[in-house]
Amino acid sequence: MGKKLFIAEKPSVAAQFAQALQSRFTRRNGYLESEKEVLTWCVGHLVTMSYPDAYDSRYKRWSLDTIPFIPQVFRYEVIDSVRKQFQIVASLLNRKDVDLIYICTDSGREGEYIYRLVDQEARVQNKVKKRVWIDSQTEEEILRGIREAKDDSAYDNLGAAAFLRAKEDYLMGINFSRALTLKYRRVIQDYLKIEKCVVSVGRVMTCVLGMVVNREREIRNFTKNIFYRIDGEFTLKTQKGETKEE
Repeated sequence: MGKKLFIAEKPSVAAQFAQALQSRFTRRNGYLESEKEVLTWCVGHLVTMSYPDAYDSRYKRWSLDTIPFIPQVFRYEVIDSVRKQFQIVASLLNRKDVDLIYICTDSGREGEYIYRLVDQEARVQNKVKKRVWIDSQTEEEILRGIREAKDDSAYDNLGAAAFLRAKEDYLMGINFSRALTLKYRRVIQDYLKIEKCVVSVGRVMTCVLGMVVNREREIRNFTKNIFYRIDGEFTLKTQKGETKEE
C-alpha cells in the first residue's frame, strides 16, 4: 500500500496537520515524512498567470494597437521566487509510492485555486485526490476533515469559479491598466510633476479606491449647518416630565 500525501497552503498549517496526525515525522527539504504519510505545503500561490509578453514579444511594449488582449488559451507559469518549493511539491505529487493525495489548502475558492494550479502545472496523473474541508484548524476538526474527505471532483464547480474569477481579474487589469495609462499618463505626470506613471486598474481595487475617493470628497465638501434643539417641560395631572427635540 502506498503513502498518503497531505498538501497544505502554508507551513504553519502543515505543522498543525502534523500535530493532529500524531505520526513520527522526519523533516526533509520542504516537507515532512513518516512511515505512512508525507506532508508538504505551498507558500501561498506557487503558480500565476503569464504576462502578455509570454504569448508574444510584441505585447511587451504597451500600445493601444495591441489591446484588448484576450488569449484563446490562457498560459500559466511557476513564480520564480517560490520555484524551489514548487519543484519539491511537484515531485511529491508525482512520486510513485504516493497513491492518495489529501488536498488541505484553505477551504474556499482561493484555496481550491492554489492547489489546482499546482496540480495542473505538475501534470499529476493516476492519483486519488481527496479534498479536506474544515472550518477551523483544531486537532478534532482536522481529523474529521480527513475522515470525511470527498473526492476532489465534488469541488469542480468551485474550481471552475476560481479560474473564471482569476481570468476576469487578469483581463480587466491587463487591458484597462494599459488603456488608461496610455491615455492619461502625460496629464498625470504633468500634474504631479513625476517622470513615470502607471494607472493600475483592478476589479476590486478600483471599486475600493472609488469608495475612498467619494468619502474623502464628502469630508472636504462638508459644510457646517445651524443646529437647533428645543427643550420643553410639561406637567400632567399625575406626573411631571421633560422633552427634547432636535
